[in-house]
Amino acid sequence: MSRNTEASCKKCRKLDCKLFLKGTKCYTNCVIDKLAATKVRGAKGAGKVRRTKLSEYGIRLQEKQKARFQSGMSEIPFRNMFDKASKLQGQTGENFLRLLETRLDNIVRRLGFAVSLKTARQIVLHGYVSVNGKAVNVPSFQVKPGDKVALSSALAENTQVKQGLLETEKRNQRPSFLEFDAEKMTGKLLRWPDRAEMSYPVNEQLIVEYYSK
Repeated sequence: MSRNTEASCKKCRKLDCKLFLKGTKCYTNCVIDKLAATKVRGAKGAGKVRRTKLSEYGIRLQEKQKARFQSGMSEIPFRNMFDKASKLQGQTGENFLRLLETRLDNIVRRLGFAVSLKTARQIVLHGYVSVNGKAVNVPSFQVKPGDKVALSSALAENTQVKQGLLETEKRNQRPSFLEFDAEKMTGKLLRWPDRAEMSYPVNEQLIVEYYSK
């Protein structure tokens, strides 16, 4: 499996968009926020991230890359998921983001068990997560409404897990489509998320147009 080892902050700078790839640092020490502050102050050389005007193709490619980088997926599985979404009833773009939103690694992140998707993926890969009572170590596992996700008791006192739960509570980031039991360290997907509840800051129609070219 290919891995993208490019620095997380560099991806955000390249796309001029906050992708929230580094957990709490994205709120406290974000390079995009620093660039924005520099533009406001009018410092010399401020705002030179984008040197050329994007073409119509470039605009659509950039939007696709935003979603792909945020999901942590390589191009082939990302495209395969889009093809799967295109066969579902309803709007393809929204169906696509819904599938991304309900991947197991993202559900673990949104429940608050991890501060970032990267950490959530590691927790899943190491076998600390179960779905409906069965251990699942595949980050791309598709969680469906009614599925119950549980964190192993072995991580109950883990520092990163505690930090994730604290930050989620502090920022009130746990969505209403998830039910959470802090005592049992479990969560449940109550229903498919609405578009407004999804955590992807993209225009999904541009992604549809990119893959429809």
